[in-house]
Amino acid sequence: MRAICVREFGGPDVLRLEQLPDPAPGRGEVLVRVRAAGVNPVDAYIRTGTHAYKPSLPYIPGSDAAGEVESVGADVAGIAAGDRVYFFRTIAGHQGAYAERAVCLPSQLFRLPSRASFAQGAAIGVPAATAYRALFHKAAARPGETVLVHGATGSVGLAAVQLAHAHGMTVIATGGTEQGLALVRTQGANATVNHRDPDHVQQVVHATGGRGVDVVLEMLANVNLDADLTLVAPRGRVVVVGNRGRVEIDPRRAMTREITILGMSLFNASDQELASIHAALVAALDNGTLAPVVARELPLEDASRAHVAVMEPGALGKIVLAI
Repeated sequence: MRAICVREFGGPDVLRLEQLPDPAPGRGEVLVRVRAAGVNPVDAYIRTGTHAYKPSLPYIPGSDAAGEVESVGADVAGIAAGDRVYFFRTIAGHQGAYAERAVCLPSQLFRLPSRASFAQGAAIGVPAATAYRALFHKAAARPGETVLVHGATGSVGLAAVQLAHAHGMTVIATGGTEQGLALVRTQGANATVNHRDPDHVQQVVHATGGRGVDVVLEMLANVNLDADLTLVAPRGRVVVVGNRGRVEIDPRRAMTREITILGMSLFNASDQELASIHAALVAALDNGTLAPVVARELPLEDASRAHVAVMEPGALGKIVLAI
């Protein structure tokens, strides 16, 4: 099979297309013919060798993808060849997603409704699951609350906008371009703010009538966290979804309003939490309240170019590798 293999940590150029033996499912395993693999910022962090998770070399990158079941091993029930599925799992050995075939456990596979494309399926495992966990498992967001999605034009942010809108929340979304802001409005944002404007914090507060927001989903905490504490309503919650450096904050702002700052990583979710998340996401795909936005599809051999693109600002949805 064709696969992207990493044999040394480093820059995007260490992502190399190779021909590897086809894997076979063992007892209790499923072989998936991958049609699209999701490219996530965490893939780039892991590739450098500086991430908290450091896989053994060599390895195939990628945690999420979509495709068709090709074959099943012994003792697998309820899954058959030809089933459309998406999967999410942590990287283990050379069993990543940037490949024509991947072996999965049944618990890592989820039904992909016919209304979703394989490219959209590749945008669920990390981005949509991260958005769901941040909103509902961490922030415990409720209908009627106001949610600020700070950095809403990427794949996680767009999924959060769609899910929050579908659950009866008022959604304020930020982005850095007019094109991005126009996109998030089509996905359910009630108000949008350009975070490049010097007075964007005041604009967010104004959009809430001066009260502040109940929940912030923060995609770049090292830039925004201190300012977030000025626009959160009393007893509000800030969920740190993304961060690229250190930040100085004034804790008194959190104290006086009793604001809760929550860190999260999807890779810390338990099996029970993941089952809950994906049960909800499959239902949302079925009824159309979740429809991942795919920004770019690149061929597998362009994985290095995809890793450069996924780290650039101004994202307008998900980057996937078509396989």
